[in-house]
Amino acid sequence: MRPSIASVLTGLLIALCPLGVNVKAQQLQAPQPESGSGVSQKRAVLATRHMVAAANPLAAAAGRDVLRQGGSALDAAIAVQMVLNLVEPQSSGIGGGAFLVHYDATTKLTTTYDGRETAPERITADWFMASDGAPLPFAQAAVGGHAVGVPGLLRMLEMAHKDHGRLPWARNFEPAIQLARDGFIVTPRLNRQIADTPQLKEYEATRKYFYDAVGNPQPVGAQLVNDALAETLRQIANGGADVFYNGAIARDVVAAIESVGARTGLVSLTDLAHYRAVKRDAVCSLYRGARICGMGPPSSGGIAVAQTLGILESFALRPLGPGSIEAIHLITEATRLAFADRNRFVGDSDHVPVPLQGMIDQSYLSARARLIDPAKRATKVEPGVPRHARLDLLPPTRLDTTLEIPATSHISVVDGSGNAVAMTTTIENAFGARVFVRGFLLNNQLTDFALNPRDGDQLVANAVAGGKRPRSSMSPTIVTDAGGRLLLSLGSPGGARIIPYVVQTLVAFLDWDLDIQQAISLPRHVTLGGPLEIEKGSALEHIAAALKERGHTVVENELVSGLQGIAVIRRGDAVQIMGAADPRREGEALGD
Repeated sequence: MRPSIASVLTGLLIALCPLGVNVKAQQLQAPQPESGSGVSQKRAVLATRHMVAAANPLAAAAGRDVLRQGGSALDAAIAVQMVLNLVEPQSSGIGGGAFLVHYDATTKLTTTYDGRETAPERITADWFMASDGAPLPFAQAAVGGHAVGVPGLLRMLEMAHKDHGRLPWARNFEPAIQLARDGFIVTPRLNRQIADTPQLKEYEATRKYFYDAVGNPQPVGAQLVNDALAETLRQIANGGADVFYNGAIARDVVAAIESVGARTGLVSLTDLAHYRAVKRDAVCSLYRGARICGMGPPSSGGIAVAQTLGILESFALRPLGPGSIEAIHLITEATRLAFADRNRFVGDSDHVPVPLQGMIDQSYLSARARLIDPAKRATKVEPGVPRHARLDLLPPTRLDTTLEIPATSHISVVDGSGNAVAMTTTIENAFGARVFVRGFLLNNQLTDFALNPRDGDQLVANAVAGGKRPRSSMSPTIVTDAGGRLLLSLGSPGGARIIPYVVQTLVAFLDWDLDIQQAISLPRHVTLGGPLEIEKGSALEHIAAALKERGHTVVENELVSGLQGIAVIRRGDAVQIMGAADPRREGEALGD
């Protein structure tokens, strides 16, 4: 029986408030990545032809326009991304990277594309270590040219477009170019995010764009024009990604990286020219009869989602229902086990041995599930020993020192042929390195490596190295049924919280038969290995005491997920597409 939606959503509304960043917090309770937009009561959007779900209405409209012109899901994703670069600059853009999962309705194949940033070749393992032998504070490490990795977004999108694009490459840039020239209206969320990021004033180009003539954040309702970005996108549209990675744009990017911050950056023209996107096999596993496919290393998202669900496969969640003490306890304990493995084993698999197949093997996960006491929180959770794990190449387990505080966005698209894209895209911390060049911001993705790369004499899996890609939690996800037909495109921003956000939505969709909007709107609960965070102001506050009785340390927090999802609903021969956006942000789903 479907649970009562009125009961599980009671108390969902949370207060609108800016979220600060506690730079001393470690991953056990990482700070929030970005401000939300306050909670609005969003309704599912139904269509029969195609659908886009994105973090900003203007971006979603650009994607829908491309679909109306006959574009593919991949074409629409490019259009959405370019507009997000303009209207949500703190979150993603051509100065950053992304992971993309593509579903082909004809072949029923799911393919992933890796556009993660890479470390410059000249970098050393101790890049973020201070002279006193301690890692730099995150706030110091994250701001300036020294934090910038080689951007990968455009190379990845160009590779995917060659495989799956229908419209010319340049056509997909037109909405963003026009909007950059005409200007867009500054939203309360962007205004607040600028006000919450005082480091934007440190660099002249950044300050001139994000602040008005008297030094205040661009006001709500102001029309913000970005002619520099319009020209940059025009050149890339006409000349392809090579225009970004070689020539004048590349020279300006390197000059900007070398000219800001106390420690100059290392990205060189050679690093940019040599960047390559990678097509990788999807990480796929079965859960409740559905096939869940996500991104493999250097993302930990696909593995951790598969591990958490594989552990939960041993428990009957359907009769427990959403928001129940028992379900939250089980999901929390499964997440803790997955994160213990993630923190020890997962890094860039081109540089470190990741026992991927052993980690998602169902017999291994069933054994991990037997470690869970349904009535009590485990005092201590240790990583397991999956098949083919090279323990001799990794240090003993310890608290992971990687901080993930990304500014990130997610895009889901389903086109008229049934092809789908799930793409999560980022420049890392809000406004990236705060370095603004040619109308866009550069990432600070190097701080997604472990700031302290060593445990004794050994390097941890996520230590920085030249050409290496930092570990990520981004979890773009495609779900298909037993026949290989598309069920769902899903993903979220949120740093390391992305993994539990996606897991909880999948459980709500597959175990409890909630529609995708209901699943996305459910109150959030998150653990990254330490305290159990429950969404402040939600119905979950009423069961905090019961969770504490099971041994959990419970804290209330504004859990600002930004989920976007599209589900395909089949009833006989009739097919509907349902789009949904997270009520905690300003995203929107649009379809025809």
